[in-house]
Amino acid sequence: MSSYDVAIIGSGPGGYVAAIRCAQLGMKTAIIEKYSTLGGTCLNVGCIPSKALLDSSHHYEDAVKHFEEHGIEIPGEIRVNLEKMISRKQSVVDQTTKGIQFLMDKNKIDVFEGMGSFKDATHINIEKSDGKSETIEAKNIIIATGSKPSTLPFIKLDKERVITSTEALKLKEIPKHMIVIGGGVIGLELGQVYKRLGSEVTVVEFMDRIIPGMDGALSKELTKVLKKQKMKINTSHKVKSVERKGDEVIVKADDKKGEEVTFTADYCLVAVGRSPYTAGLNLDAAGVKLDERGRVAVNDHLQTNVSNIYAIGDVVRGAMLAHKAEEEGTLVAEIMAGQKPHIDYNLIPGVVYTWPEVAAVGKTEEELKEAGIDFKVGQFPMRALGRARASMDIDGFVKILADKKTDEVLGVHMIGARVADLIAEAVTAMEFRASAEDISRMSHAHPTYAEAVKEAALAATDDRALHI
Repeated sequence: MSSYDVAIIGSGPGGYVAAIRCAQLGMKTAIIEKYSTLGGTCLNVGCIPSKALLDSSHHYEDAVKHFEEHGIEIPGEIRVNLEKMISRKQSVVDQTTKGIQFLMDKNKIDVFEGMGSFKDATHINIEKSDGKSETIEAKNIIIATGSKPSTLPFIKLDKERVITSTEALKLKEIPKHMIVIGGGVIGLELGQVYKRLGSEVTVVEFMDRIIPGMDGALSKELTKVLKKQKMKINTSHKVKSVERKGDEVIVKADDKKGEEVTFTADYCLVAVGRSPYTAGLNLDAAGVKLDERGRVAVNDHLQTNVSNIYAIGDVVRGAMLAHKAEEEGTLVAEIMAGQKPHIDYNLIPGVVYTWPEVAAVGKTEEELKEAGIDFKVGQFPMRALGRARASMDIDGFVKILADKKTDEVLGVHMIGARVADLIAEAVTAMEFRASAEDISRMSHAHPTYAEAVKEAALAATDDRALHI
């Protein structure tokens, strides 16, 4: 029987990063993955493929709508080759997953393909696709099995017309009309992909606004922009039934007045979130407990009730974000090595990769009001930037929330071009507990989108913005 210092079940961003860090710290490491490729949901059917399609569809939309204005003339009709677009997406996924395999080999991490389940607190049984199995022993074990798409109890997912994000990444045709149930990150990103390619897209959201977990100003602005892009947004709608009849899907919902509304389309994307994946782990054999929401229960060190077993990523509490899982993977590895790492969950940024992009870190305005914290607001519109006008990406703004007494930055909320990258500036500033004035006094290159951060900081500092 092979024996290890640590074994990790699951090879998504949390799992493979934990494995690399454990190996760097001198531990003999194994990673177990039930699928034939490494990388988990994010690399195979999540973050990476969705961004590939978002970029491809963005290029198409630019060619159709904006090239002529830039003085670029293309003779003939511009057409979408969906098969080729999906193929390019898959090649990006393949390159990325092979890169993870390279990292495993480089760091001398043993990879086991098969379904991992506990025999007890130190032994894992690995059931292989050919029916054979083997058992390995590990002093410490990290559960990193991630999440799966959620659905509603009355919805039957046929994965043909009533689909999840997984199927939406490999459709054989462009839908004429796609109903998206759920106005969160996944639904809006994939909805925008198909809207750009020519589908009519109707979003049906239970809450009173889209991206409900983010600052209300971001939600309002994104709604305005998506409606301008001809996406139909229906908030405060409670879906009651989803029925497929041939090639047609009928969705019935109650609107905010309690009146029944019917939507009909050829595809329905169910994007109501994700749920932790613990099926088949046989946690009882190890004595590991779940919480009331089906997540693996952990303490502040991500340790389960069984001292040598840890859990990270989507399978535990907190935001279901790949970068959060990576930070947790590193944290657990370093804790096991006797180090004293830390994570500030308040400073894990959230991003929506629509165009314009949406990004945020820290507290929202609603959270600060609820907590009774006195704050001031500095906001600057992207359209006031020379760089934004040059690129024709003028939608959005940067909003900075700072403590009224100390001027410490408490939250930064952005919507605009490239804010997914720009948010890192805010994370860095807040990690070092910068004030709005600190940011306002730092030089920002001109012309850039980043100037909006400086201007928003100036606006929060005695309303000193220069360019509005």
